[in-house]
Amino acid sequence: MSENSQERKRTARDRLVQQRELDRARDRRRRTLIVSAAVVGVLALAAVVGLIAANTGKDGGGGTAGPVVAPSGATGKDRLALRVGAGDAPVTLTIWEDFRCPVCAQFENAFRETVAELVDSGQVKAEYHLATIIDGNLGGSGSLRAANAAACAQDAGEFAAYHDVLYRNQPPEADDAFGDNAKLIELAGEVKGLDTPAFRDCVEDGAHDSWVEESDKAFSEGGFRGTPTVLLDGESVFPKKGDEEISVARLKKWVADAGRGKEPGRVSGTPPLS
Repeated sequence: MSENSQERKRTARDRLVQQRELDRARDRRRRTLIVSAAVVGVLALAAVVGLIAANTGKDGGGGTAGPVVAPSGATGKDRLALRVGAGDAPVTLTIWEDFRCPVCAQFENAFRETVAELVDSGQVKAEYHLATIIDGNLGGSGSLRAANAAACAQDAGEFAAYHDVLYRNQPPEADDAFGDNAKLIELAGEVKGLDTPAFRDCVEDGAHDSWVEESDKAFSEGGFRGTPTVLLDGESVFPKKGDEEISVARLKKWVADAGRGKEPGRVSGTPPLS
């Protein structure tokens, strides 16, 4: 009986040891899967960032179609900026965007109301610059066509409102829906008074195509890493400013710090971002 009892104890210990080994093996496999998934996520993000950055200098394939015709009210160097807000606002928010860029849409959806508030209060003037890097990356012409249509909206004094409509209705990145002028004209119907014969002709004729190409060239030559590029008085703030990641609260603080002791601009007659 004593020998049998000892044998049973040894057998139980052996089973316990085996079970612990199996449990440790399962834990190792689970940790490996978790780490592998994390690495895949990081690599996927790096691939997207690298792909966008790699195409910031690419030519979309088209040459300048004709004389460069800047939209009404365009400002800045070579008249490549579309300003929203008071010209004498003490702080400048420079935004480089591509209407096909999904991260641009994420930025707009997250900060649209904040930027509008800062613009409407005279603390900031927003200067938009348009790029077409997704056309060069994935093919198609939606970046160019949408940018031209936005410039046509600028002619009508409705850039800000139409800009917001485009981002609210942005198709998937690989879908070149904005390459269809009819779609861009249809979306103009969401901005009161914009869908006019003059706007339609401007869109259909590509009146500002060459201006858009000049803007994209300036983006490529500017050494920017990708879209959106967001600068506060020339300093990059997206996705972070220094070691601080951007947030609504931080953007307001950064603007307040930059404008401390300065009078707000006089906002009059400038359609606000909505």
